[in-house]
Amino acid sequence: MKKIAYLDCPSGIAGDMCLGALVDVGVPLEYLQEQLKQLSIEREYHLWAEIVKQHGQKGTKVHVDLTFDESHHHRHLEDIEYIIQHASLPPKVTQWSLKIFHQLAVAEGEVHGIPPEKVHFHEVGATDAIVDIVGTCIGLDWLGVDEVYCSAMPTGGGTVKAAHGRLSVPVPAVLKLWQSRQVPIYSNGIEAELVTPTGAAIATALSVQFGPPPAMNLLKVGLGAGTKVFSIPNLLRLWILGSTSHHSTHKEKITVLETQIDDLNPQAIGYLYDVLFDAGALDVFTQAISMKKSRPGFLLTVICPPEKITLCEAIIFRETTTLGIRRLTQERSFLARDIHFVNTEYGRIRVKVAQKDQEILNIQPEYEDCAAIARKYNLPWRIVHQMALQAWDQSFSNNTV
Repeated sequence: MKKIAYLDCPSGIAGDMCLGALVDVGVPLEYLQEQLKQLSIEREYHLWAEIVKQHGQKGTKVHVDLTFDESHHHRHLEDIEYIIQHASLPPKVTQWSLKIFHQLAVAEGEVHGIPPEKVHFHEVGATDAIVDIVGTCIGLDWLGVDEVYCSAMPTGGGTVKAAHGRLSVPVPAVLKLWQSRQVPIYSNGIEAELVTPTGAAIATALSVQFGPPPAMNLLKVGLGAGTKVFSIPNLLRLWILGSTSHHSTHKEKITVLETQIDDLNPQAIGYLYDVLFDAGALDVFTQAISMKKSRPGFLLTVICPPEKITLCEAIIFRETTTLGIRRLTQERSFLARDIHFVNTEYGRIRVKVAQKDQEILNIQPEYEDCAAIARKYNLPWRIVHQMALQAWDQSFSNNTV
């Protein structure tokens, strides 16, 4: 039976709320404690849980109490990766944890204008963040979760005190993480920090899709309590969904926008592609066509989520000479996919892995990562691409995704 974890975030998401929801849904706290000892940082914290009530609803609050002064104990990404890689954790836990921290480092690096490996972690590199992230991955693995989905996220508001001073909510790292996955967001009217960088990193790194839950059977629900009291229950709801179906392709609604153009400078097309992709288009392509009066032209096709129709159409009207755009709403099937990281002698490369029914069907190194290494070391791109595939075979061919 395929099992899916759905993160329902009406009041936001944080790392400790993820742990609370996992314990509430049945993951033994003792198991989390024992597995986390593999990180060899157990002297830095004390992990415990309690049952609390939020507006009459019972949930589990997990505490990560630090047992030392962490004000001068910050870690870089390589320090955290070393801790995780040298722990005897299940392979999927290691893979997920590294992915979350790397995504968090990328976001922080973009905020501060430095490479991910140069990020000097503060809150996100603290002991409680390591426990939250690795503990969440341990819990999901214990439940036998195959995939993670997540709801839209509330934006919150106001300000919050951080290592770099007082920041507006949502904090910059959270905004970058949302942007990286085009996470749907909304305001629930609560002026507080509802989504933390740790919570956003967990959701954006692990979730295959954002929005409503997939059509499956609801098996269990776990409620993870936050610390603050709001006008609604401050609870992360973890839905465990199951299906006896052997089909692991996913379906979603998409919109196809089309228009023919015969009087546009071709140099504008490259710029149009970039702007549309930045706006959230899923794909953009052109085809050479013959138009009326035998004039050569091209057919522009843009595939986008339905909620991006207005924005994409506005861009097409602004950047091209077209006077009309056709639209068609369709359903598409797509394979579950995940991003892994492989190390080569020239650096780390992301690899996109697509699978169905636990069977890997497609493995593709990320073009931009291969191109960056090829330029830096003056290597043929195809050689770097092949090196990434070989590194994947050596590192992951015997592991289950």
